[in-house]
Amino acid sequence: MANPLMNDKAMNEAARSGWAAPEPSTRSTPIGPMGSMGSMGPITDGPISTWQSQTMTVGGTATATGVLLVLLLATATVGWMMTSTGDTKAYPLALGAMLLGFVLAIVLRFKPTLARVIAPIYALAEGFFLGVISKSYEVGAYPGIVLQAVGATLAVFAVMLFLYKSRIIKVTDRFRRIVIGATMGLAVFYMISFVFSLAGATPPFIHSATPMGIGFSLLAAGLAAMMLAVDFDMIERGSQAGWPKGMEWYCAFGLLATLVWLYLEILRLLAKLNRR
Repeated sequence: MANPLMNDKAMNEAARSGWAAPEPSTRSTPIGPMGSMGSMGPITDGPISTWQSQTMTVGGTATATGVLLVLLLATATVGWMMTSTGDTKAYPLALGAMLLGFVLAIVLRFKPTLARVIAPIYALAEGFFLGVISKSYEVGAYPGIVLQAVGATLAVFAVMLFLYKSRIIKVTDRFRRIVIGATMGLAVFYMISFVFSLAGATPPFIHSATPMGIGFSLLAAGLAAMMLAVDFDMIERGSQAGWPKGMEWYCAFGLLATLVWLYLEILRLLAKLNRR
C-alpha cells in the first residue's frame, strides 16, 4: 500500500499540530518550514527519552522504526503460524488487519500527535496481514519465495539509503512531486481495483504473469523504492528543522508503510516470474 503521509504538506501540518514546543536548550534550529536547514541536534536515546520537550533526530527515528519492525515481525509470525495450521479465522482476520491499517493511516494523517500510539498498532495489524499473505504465497507460488522477497526488500532499502546518502539520488522538489503524485495515483488505482475485486472484476495484469503484468509490478516496485528516498529526505529535513520529538514516530510510521508496500510488490513480482 502506498505511503499517504510522507509529503511536504502533510509533514508540515503534522509538525505544527499541537506538539509540545521544544525547549530552547534542546534544539539547534527553530521550528520552521521544511526548507529551513541547520546543524543537526545531538543524538538522543530516541523515543524513550523525554520526547515532549526535545526535537526529532535521525537516531530517534531509527529507534522508533526498529521498535515498529519488531512488533511487525512478532505478529507476522502469529499470522504465519495460524495459516500453517489451517486456521480458518486467519484470512478474515488478515483482511480486517489490512483494513485497520488503512483506517489508522487516515486517522494519523489528521491526528499526527497520536503517532506514538497509532504507529505500534499499525505495525501489529500489518504484521499479521503480512504473515498470512506471505504464507499463502509460500504455499501457492514456491517454497523460499518469502525469504527471497525479504532479502530483496532489505537489499533495495540498503541500496536506496546508499544512493541517498552519497547524493547519487538527489531529492529535489520536482522529484518529490513526481514520486508522491505517482504513488497517490497508484494507491487510488489499488483501492478502485479492490472494490471491483469484490465483484470479481480485478484488472488481470495486477496478478498475471504476462509481460504487461510483470512490467506493472516492476513499475510499482520501482516507485516504492523511489519513495524510500523521499522518506529519507523527509526524516533528514525534519531533524534539521527541529521538528518536535513525537514526529519521530510519525516519520517511522511513514517509513514502515513504504517498506510494507515495497515487500508486497516484490513478493508479487517474484510470484509472477515463477509462473513464466
